[in-house]
Amino acid sequence: MSEKDKKDFSDIMLILEILKEYPFKGYRRVSRDLIKEYPHLTRKRVRRLMHRSGLRALFPKHRTTQTKKGQPKYPYLLRNKQIRYPNQVWSTDLTYIHLPGGYVYLAVIMDLYSRKILSWRLSNTMDTQFCIDALEEAILLYGEPAIFNSDHGSQFVSNGFLQVLKDHHIEISMDGIGRALDNIYVERFWRSLKYEDIYLKSYETMQELKYGVNKYMEFYNTKRFHQSLEYQTPDELYESFSEKTHFVIAA
Repeated sequence: MSEKDKKDFSDIMLILEILKEYPFKGYRRVSRDLIKEYPHLTRKRVRRLMHRSGLRALFPKHRTTQTKKGQPKYPYLLRNKQIRYPNQVWSTDLTYIHLPGGYVYLAVIMDLYSRKILSWRLSNTMDTQFCIDALEEAILLYGEPAIFNSDHGSQFVSNGFLQVLKDHHIEISMDGIGRALDNIYVERFWRSLKYEDIYLKSYETMQELKYGVNKYMEFYNTKRFHQSLEYQTPDELYESFSEKTHFVIAA
């Protein structure tokens, strides 16, 4: 790697640190946050590096959320709600990952209090079953949340997925359409996963990707400290409150 490439990579990491905490900021605001300490990170340079790296302010998704006319609708239950303990609210989302043979899709179930990834599944199709499998595994391992939040993606409004939630008497919450920040914690996780692992490793096969994602999930839950969690890991925060009993408290 040339000295120029090393410098660009270092500056991109600085930009990422801002975007991890404030994913809605564009290049102007990112430059304003950095330029006092790093005078060379002008608007022009930040804009060029963000464009080159595919970084942008968080906007509503359009690739993995597929809605259909007449699909079930549920209210968004998290507005002005304080999340105070594990298993109070879980959330889910999908993202896509490019492999040489095409796209694969990753679903996660996250506990919003601790940011702990409770379960995950990869699939080479955007069907519903791999999302159901992730949900059922999370319930098996950690019990039932009081509220489960998702977007309006076809997988999450399918009869099979919703029936699992209903069978366990879990309140269903769905993001407002076009409200990209409603699920911001999972969005931040996608950014971390992709820029700290996926884009650096350039996985070639589904098997390699599964192994790599599994290693990153372990790192994220057990070793990656979060400033927003007062420098605790998700596992530490989840277990310190629940004492590994996986209890459920009514919302």
